Amino acid sequence: MTFKFLPGLLAIIVFTSCETSTKQNNTEQNTATSPLPEVVNNPDKDVYFGDTHYHTTLSGDAFGGGTRITAEQALRMAMGEPMKTSTGQDFQIRRPYDFLVITDHAEGFGVFDEIAAGNDILMADSTAKRWFNLLQGGEEEAKQLAVEIPYALANNKLPEPVTNPETAIPILRSAWQNFTSLIDRYNQPGKFTTIIGYEWTSVPTGNNLHRNIFFRDDKEKVNQILPFSALQSEDPEKLWEFLSSYEEKTGGRVFAIPHNGNISGGLMFNTLDASGNPITAEYAQKRQKWEPMYEITQIKGTGETHPMLSPTDEFANFGIAGWDNGNLTLDILETPEQRKYQYARKALIDGLQLEKELGINPYKFGFVGATDTHTGIPSVDDDNWWGKHVSSEKSPKRLMENVKELNGATRYGYGYLAGGHTAVWAESNTRESIWDGLASKEAYGTTGTRIKLRVFAGYQFTESDMNRDNYIRYAYDNGLPMGGDLQASQIAPKFLIHAMKDPEWANLDRIQVIKGWVKDGKSYEKIYNVAWSGDRQTDAGGNIPPVGNTVRIEDATYTNEIGAAELKTIWEDPDFDPSVPAFYYVRVLEIPSPTWQLYDIVKYGLTEFPEDVPLVQQERAWSSPIWYDPR
Repeated sequence: MTFKFLPGLLAIIVFTSCETSTKQNNTEQNTATSPLPEVVNNPDKDVYFGDTHYHTTLSGDAFGGGTRITAEQALRMAMGEPMKTSTGQDFQIRRPYDFLVITDHAEGFGVFDEIAAGNDILMADSTAKRWFNLLQGGEEEAKQLAVEIPYALANNKLPEPVTNPETAIPILRSAWQNFTSLIDRYNQPGKFTTIIGYEWTSVPTGNNLHRNIFFRDDKEKVNQILPFSALQSEDPEKLWEFLSSYEEKTGGRVFAIPHNGNISGGLMFNTLDASGNPITAEYAQKRQKWEPMYEITQIKGTGETHPMLSPTDEFANFGIAGWDNGNLTLDILETPEQRKYQYARKALIDGLQLEKELGINPYKFGFVGATDTHTGIPSVDDDNWWGKHVSSEKSPKRLMENVKELNGATRYGYGYLAGGHTAVWAESNTRESIWDGLASKEAYGTTGTRIKLRVFAGYQFTESDMNRDNYIRYAYDNGLPMGGDLQASQIAPKFLIHAMKDPEWANLDRIQVIKGWVKDGKSYEKIYNVAWSGDRQTDAGGNIPPVGNTVRIEDATYTNEIGAAELKTIWEDPDFDPSVPAFYYVRVLEIPSPTWQLYDIVKYGLTEFPEDVPLVQQERAWSSPIWYDPR
């Protein structure tokens, strides 16, 4: 990638890098020492919010883009500690995370910290030495560094010592073991969960095939391996082989979560493998096993669906603009044929058809949301958003930042979303319980809002069940939660759905159930409005009028005079066919609220900006699907 720095921030980035490193050294042994609460398991489960995709100075593209926030500083910020950003601004998260997974890139993991420290082995290489010298320079040197390092990473042109196993492995091992020790040290059962992870950054010909890796285990097991990187192979099947070998070697547990199929050049959910051959039952089995979740939203767009694929979905055009014009690097411009294999809903439908053909569904995944921040800052709030890269930290110029331009296509800073959250239903806030919740798909993604969402399916639910003293226990005993599989039945399934608003954000507009199915070789989808605020009435097609809009463009404010604080229902599929495989997931929409772009426009008094800058949005949550199998 190419990053364009905001001129006023370049000098700050250069001159604060050494200061940040000093602060890191001073706090290295200063871990959280407050007494931990007793871990109490709740069999009915609680919801925990966090981020599953996060970068710090250990990632080369973050480092090259000016980030000087270390993994330790990121953890401390996520727990609520105030901190200076890489541009010297003050930051403190409003609501600390319950958990955090730092997923720095495996490719060159920790190497750039070593370059900054003047590692003797790396300094023998002319390119690494030049980067070290650029770090000691001023604004122009910082600008050059911000171009060279991301370019080298994206095009596999890293300095020879970084790719030579004899020199790279000792550096990687040291950085990895320091990292895993740090992650374990900050894991505080019952208070704050950390999970050891990293990102496998496959990008063949600019097509995004990235996966984040999540270990259930502590450093004693994870240190028996080193991260498998795209420098070793860009083929996902090779990654799955590595995950399998890890479990066999250590007795541990691990899985991967893909993201950004929307910029994959049609490769993420294709019916062909990396070699161009039709996927097999063996491929499908491995993908289902190793990739139980998919990152449905993040800063680089939302991957639920596209208006071209879902023309009857009035809410499909969310987080699409600027990301549906090409692959990650814009080396390949997007075509309608590619688009069919880039979005989650279409993949879920295709998975049903592939299961008919292969006997197993490769695209049987739940949903998470994340940021993919490369600033090291835990930030998702539109009214307090801190950007994707250091160049998009708070500044009047970030709206029109030229993020990428190639082949006649351009991506601007205003195309970024503020990022998302992962919500996990778990018996306790512990590494094992959070990991298990993700692995079982009892989790969901949001656009950063903390909507509380329960979804159960079964064949016995009635309207009165919502009024039981402990309807959750009843639902577990008589149904199954999001991520589960309904057994074959002649009776239509019923869904118990309960959504509660984020107490610090917008009211709820509606709950929708999205159903997908295949019949006689054809694919179908349908959207059902199942609960909504106010006294709106459905038309003959089941549609309801818009909830309204209280957003004031002139001052970026809104009110909760419309919408509901809570919506719940028991919904029965009116079109159920017991012979047809299907999936169901729930989408919850908030009332309209301002975007980070509108907050910037008001804050900085911006008067000129393109017409397609989004000013108003309806934030949302997506449950993991529930599948029906007629066999």
